[in-house]
Amino acid sequence: MPRKSRPVDVPEEELDAAIARGRGFLVAKQNGDGSFGSAERTKDLNIMAGVGSHLGFRAATTALAVQALIEEDDGTPAVAAAIDRGEQWLFERLPDVRRDDPTMIYNVWAHAYGIQALVAMHGRRTDDTARRERIVELIRGQFARLAKYESAQGGWGYYDFTVGSQRPASSSTSFVNAAVLVAFHDAQQIGVEPPEKVTQRAIRATEEQMLPDFSYLYGSYLRWQPRRAVNRPGGSLGRSQACNLALRLWGDERVTDAVLEEWLDRLVVRNGWLELGRKRPIPHESFFQVAGYFYFFGHYYAARVLDVLPPEVADGYRGNLARIILDVQDADGSWWDYPLYDYHQPYGTAYALMTLHRCRQR
Repeated sequence: MPRKSRPVDVPEEELDAAIARGRGFLVAKQNGDGSFGSAERTKDLNIMAGVGSHLGFRAATTALAVQALIEEDDGTPAVAAAIDRGEQWLFERLPDVRRDDPTMIYNVWAHAYGIQALVAMHGRRTDDTARRERIVELIRGQFARLAKYESAQGGWGYYDFTVGSQRPASSSTSFVNAAVLVAFHDAQQIGVEPPEKVTQRAIRATEEQMLPDFSYLYGSYLRWQPRRAVNRPGGSLGRSQACNLALRLWGDERVTDAVLEEWLDRLVVRNGWLELGRKRPIPHESFFQVAGYFYFFGHYYAARVLDVLPPEVADGYRGNLARIILDVQDADGSWWDYPLYDYHQPYGTAYALMTLHRCRQR
């Protein structure tokens, strides 16, 4: 299908300046214990979350922020210190993350992004063998958690409203599966193999939610409603980036370069569907039932799609993605898409920084 968007140029100086502001925001907003985010800043409508859920939220947010700072480390003492404090918090607290209760399983996000951050940490201080061995063991610990909290359907979900069983009866959720599978692939690249049966079940569960146009169901519970708004291309705009990438990384030959590029092009041309949901306080209140939290999630995985496309194709989209992200940066240097207690600014900023990192011309 011919490309509908046009490549745009973004001055390197503008990109660098935005990244510097975002990096500065994270350094300034880091908690005293090295973590990022908190349970404060409640509003009239809050996502239900107990103490265990908030540890999961904080761990996932901290992992994203640490990875972003590692990727965009400017070599200054302030950034190095922020990374070190964040890493120490992850070393100490990530192993403590569990399911909150039989209903709320938000911890799966912490395990997925914890793995990604640990992989990034593994690339630092490469001469410290003991540190690297500790990181590998922590990654394996996160594998074990994901095996424990795997849905009975394969893959993962973050709610179990059905049974509340030891092995969750959660609805396998396409974009959670995708995030975990991408993290598993990252770990594999440093020689840490994820559990094969768990991986294969997650792949199969995600493939079962793929629609013929490479839209993806929100979750398996909607399998009998494939044309519901949230499952249509406009509703899947953020999910498709992550799901296509995950399946491509794990060898699904249906997800060709042409498919990846078509959905990148859709993200650029139809970006308004995600934009209309950005910063709305109620999940799924926008058109196509888009929730605000898909905004930076979707753009981050779109940027990771660039890593697997041929350079001559990927380079044509770097400016488009950069321009989208640059135009929604707030005056304080942060980015955010959905008001989630006090996690949204650090996680949104981390996603944005990692997106812009991949928008630099190679």
